[in-house]
Amino acid sequence: MPARTSDGPKLMPETEELATGKNFAAVTTVLPSGALQTQMIWVHVEDGEIVLNTETHRAKCHNVARDPRITVLIRDEQDPYRYAEVRGTVTGVETGERARRQVDELAQKYTGEDYPPDAIKSERVILRVTPERQTFIDQSKGVAD
Repeated sequence: MPARTSDGPKLMPETEELATGKNFAAVTTVLPSGALQTQMIWVHVEDGEIVLNTETHRAKCHNVARDPRITVLIRDEQDPYRYAEVRGTVTGVETGERARRQVDELAQKYTGEDYPPDAIKSERVILRVTPERQTFIDQSKGVAD
């Protein structure tokens, strides 16, 4: 089966597998003009939710504060024909020490080292994403339309 779709907030097993692995996410948010902005960032799952970590000064943080709609596409870095798209909203924001610790956890996952403190330009923030619709694609099992 090349594609599978699910509606609702519960993560599909394939989405969770990709998000907890060492895979990157293309994150799309809505700019004030209505145009879309997409950036590649680290992703993870905590308590059954997709979590992203950014900084308060960055456009994606301002974008979701104004318009919480978000798309997170997580691609399998070992097989880019496998990916999960999560369309949803940012339903939780967490700053402070937990957000700072989490970026170190993500850096350990992706680089094997803590996040460099001098790379932090403003306060770290965790964005919690609640899915409305998820689609998992595995084109190695056929073409997905």
